[in-house]
Amino acid sequence: MTEWVYPLGSASEGHWDISLGTFDSSTEVEGWAHTGLKVATLAAGTAVDVPAAAEERIVVPLSGAFTVTVQGNEFQLAGRRHVFSGPTDVLYSGTDRAITISSAGGGRVAIATAPAKVQYPTRLITAAETPVELRGAGNCSRQVHNFGTPAALEADRFIVCEVITPAGNWSSYPPHKHDEDKDGETSLEEIYYFETRVADVPGAPTNNADPVGYQRVYASDERPIDVSAEVRTGDVILVPYGWHGPAMAAPGYDLYYLNVMAGPGRVRDWLISDDPHHGWIRQTWESQDIDPRLPFTPAQAAVAGQ
Repeated sequence: MTEWVYPLGSASEGHWDISLGTFDSSTEVEGWAHTGLKVATLAAGTAVDVPAAAEERIVVPLSGAFTVTVQGNEFQLAGRRHVFSGPTDVLYSGTDRAITISSAGGGRVAIATAPAKVQYPTRLITAAETPVELRGAGNCSRQVHNFGTPAALEADRFIVCEVITPAGNWSSYPPHKHDEDKDGETSLEEIYYFETRVADVPGAPTNNADPVGYQRVYASDERPIDVSAEVRTGDVILVPYGWHGPAMAAPGYDLYYLNVMAGPGRVRDWLISDDPHHGWIRQTWESQDIDPRLPFTPAQAAVAGQ
């Protein structure tokens, strides 16, 4: 059976901490065709090159600031201290364009990819321009940065966003799927890249903690898939099909994930079907407030000393 869960280190290649589903990756995943992810940790003053290929890319700073060079043009990504500091500048490169990513101070950077044929302009989307959505309510509240969605970015194939879930909350919930092209649903592969941290709560340890979260994926038809995985910083879960959710932030630990989606259809849209056993949960949000811990912002991170 194809492996859908990749703990940190299991999909590394050369200077890449993660290299999955990309043109220059040797990590082959049977049946995986529409999305890819690379993550690199750069020391101060170093750079990484990504050769031109028939795929579109979006560069997402996870921690630190970066300079991205595309066709001789330099773009400055101010970045952030970490993924829980709110939105970051991101860069869409378009297709068939080599890129170089460098960092004067060092940091960690992700590149979301998708095979593509139509060329769109290179575009810098600043943190200030990034649409921030507070989704759900109560203990299903989460924060979504929609920098790579159709409403925010003109692109060929992929949909890219990131989600922050406060400690003890559930996101990607109710469980849903997008594995068929039909009325009200689009067929999309999906990548989840996770990071975790100790939440800013009284009594939180300053060391010797093991921040964890959990992800569920299960079959929506005759295709077998059954994932109940504990996740930590640097782990990846692939969702080829099936119901997925919840993504659970354990009490005491905040959860972040980067989502990359694309599929075989020509419609670039995120249309989903809820698991009929659990879709009723959405109705309960109407009587609940959004979690007051949201939104996560750089100011909050500075106050918390994180």
